Amino acid sequence: MTTSTTEALMPFDDVLAAYDPALGLEVHVELNTASKMFCGCPAEFGGEPNAGVCPTCLGLPGAMPVVNGKAVESAIRIGLALNCDIAEWCRFARKNYFYPDMPKNFQTSQYDEPIAFDGWMDVDVEGETYRVEIERAHMEEDTGKSLHVGGSTGRIHGADHSLVDYNRAGIPLIEIVTRPILGAGEKAPEVAKAYVAQLRELIVALGVSEARMDQGNLRADVNLSLSPKGSGTLGTRTETKNVNSFRSVERAVRYEMQRHAAILTSGGSILQETRHWHEDTGITTSGRVKSDAEDYRYFPEPDLVPVAPSREWVEELRGTLPENPTARRARLQAEWGFSDLEMRDTVGAGALGLVEETIAAGAAPQAARKWWLGELARRSNEDGVDLVDLPITPADVARIQALVDEKVVNDKLARQVFEGVLAGEGTPDEVVEKRGLAVVSDDGALGAAVDNAIAANPDVADKIRDGKVAAAGALIGAVMKEMRGQADAGRVRELILEKLA
Repeated sequence: MTTSTTEALMPFDDVLAAYDPALGLEVHVELNTASKMFCGCPAEFGGEPNAGVCPTCLGLPGAMPVVNGKAVESAIRIGLALNCDIAEWCRFARKNYFYPDMPKNFQTSQYDEPIAFDGWMDVDVEGETYRVEIERAHMEEDTGKSLHVGGSTGRIHGADHSLVDYNRAGIPLIEIVTRPILGAGEKAPEVAKAYVAQLRELIVALGVSEARMDQGNLRADVNLSLSPKGSGTLGTRTETKNVNSFRSVERAVRYEMQRHAAILTSGGSILQETRHWHEDTGITTSGRVKSDAEDYRYFPEPDLVPVAPSREWVEELRGTLPENPTARRARLQAEWGFSDLEMRDTVGAGALGLVEETIAAGAAPQAARKWWLGELARRSNEDGVDLVDLPITPADVARIQALVDEKVVNDKLARQVFEGVLAGEGTPDEVVEKRGLAVVSDDGALGAAVDNAIAANPDVADKIRDGKVAAAGALIGAVMKEMRGQADAGRVRELILEKLA
């Protein structure tokens, strides 16, 4: 359990009455290139600690970096997809700071000359469109990973010792930074969530990253400030680091709004700092005082030549972009026959891509939507994870629906199949076999259960004999109960009517 101090919070409605929120989001996207940003070491998740390193990514004297061309290509495609201008000439810089996960004591990044800038992306929240302006998307390298051992929180405070794995040092990153998002008001938490969700959807469509938040492929930093209602100014901001799910982005914004407001209303002032998000308790705690750009002593990287993508190459890459998100949603809604409300709810749940993949795997649109926004949404809420992080694939969902269509299971039994797949019991077919969930259609077994139901409910049987066929529902229910929900309800009805009508 995370050890943390609970701070005073203002009720959310009171926050909105007194203050205007300003949002800013910084999203780090880990690219899926074969090698690292400035060397030939493998860029892959996991592996034996410190096995995927070399003199360059360890920052050893005399090692010379070389820019990964595929990473530059991915950066340009991300910038174009976000409606950014692409720099004709840009260069890398050294961001200097000391920390154990930085073997060189500086991070190779871009400072005043990003490869992409001045873009935008529209996001929809409950039927309203919010334009998120993109200030910049720049290239940089990831840091190593610190593991703090011996404490109760997994953080450095209270730990006995720390271990450092440099496999991740040098992994190519694109950092996408928004300008302040103003005017969202009560929808600010939902706008933040929707932006990160749509950005992930775009990144996956581009094919430049797996964008798995649970594996750190996509990480969001949430900046927030409050200003007095109607003042038109920007307040002092805090930055909540490395928020790792859509749900947590929304919760972090809401929490910080309530925390800031409580401090300001009591006459206090906001400290410009980084904050840590605690998934288990749903709060943030203080990290360190936020450094300004001058504190990092940026200067141009002398070991790397400038990047100058030709206009011809940029236009060639523009031709590889996926469909515009707004146009894509309109097309999918028309293809699937969803109402505006159904589409809005699908997008709002972060299920658009999952539903699309499930349909591509063979399920009907309404069936795919039903499972992701029903059974699986319920499970994600219970587990406190995003839909995309549930241990089930769109192909699994499509197969479960196929089992329903084939009358191997019914909807009630299908929920047990979902339960088994989510529990790691195997594929849908394996779960059906292991749990013995197949629907019984054999007339012998069904006939015996029907006879028992008729004998136990003679008054209902008489009604059916008198022509009140609707009364058969009670006998069908009795048969289903006897057979633990595994009877073929349609065949049961036929047998009841054959015997009584």
